[in-house]
Amino acid sequence: MLPYKEIMMIKKILAFVLTFIVVAFIVNVLFGNLENPLRLCLAYSIGHILQKEVESRTEMTKRALISVSDKAGIVEFAQELKKLGWDIISTGGTKVALDKAGVETIAIDDVTGFPEMMDGRVKTLHPNIHGGLLARRDLDSHLQAAKDNHIELIDLVVVNLYPFKETILKPDVTYADAVENIDIGGPSMLRSAAKNHASVTVVVDPADYDVVLDELTANGETNFETRQRLAAKVFRHTAAYDALIAEYFTKQVGETKPEKLTITYDLKQPMRYGENPQQDADFYQKALPTDYSIASAK
Repeated sequence: MLPYKEIMMIKKILAFVLTFIVVAFIVNVLFGNLENPLRLCLAYSIGHILQKEVESRTEMTKRALISVSDKAGIVEFAQELKKLGWDIISTGGTKVALDKAGVETIAIDDVTGFPEMMDGRVKTLHPNIHGGLLARRDLDSHLQAAKDNHIELIDLVVVNLYPFKETILKPDVTYADAVENIDIGGPSMLRSAAKNHASVTVVVDPADYDVVLDELTANGETNFETRQRLAAKVFRHTAAYDALIAEYFTKQVGETKPEKLTITYDLKQPMRYGENPQQDADFYQKALPTDYSIASAK
């Protein structure tokens, strides 16, 4: 299969040839009294203008990057994106799942120009990905830099991370297994997209699929408040993820007095009231629960 960029180039050439033929025919009918060179020049000029318009509209096609460990609901989400006219870039197992479901995707290595390598450790850490995520749409210098370096913008990122917590909770987990389940590319893409939430929508939780689809269907884009809220969720998520990794390694090396104490808690349930009846309160449980804690009682 040809690389994505070559396919797009072929499509543009074919579109121009077809446009020129149609315009030449129309010009010949309307201006048959002109000399052949003049008719050709007129046909070429009109065709060129129309082709530029087609290209500008093609370049406006929105692009999503989807790479998830938790594939719940992802096929349905991607199918709806395709109905809305989005292109979808995907990686590894996610691409396999989407392709199997009949959802057309662009392979990540067709975007980067490099194959996935080192057992998947290196696949998305590339300027063609992070440039497409981080480019500010309100700065001409950013857009020009993207154009000069053939970087296409990415407008939506749907990523969730390697299951590090679930891995280290296994009773027979090995140190090597834990290390291999530390996600590098995922948090990088999430943070790039979240930083640029002024323009990019980032989704880390399948519970947000419907909200995003509803706004895209109604308005063609998500609103700033939604993007900001989703970005905040991403930074909470990656902070908690890193806290778990830090806690695991701290225990592995036997450090009892770390210079930074990184712990994370998950919302267990809302409380009826706080210390006083008029106060709000919520109950949080350590992300790695202690078996004998009252928080683990059933």
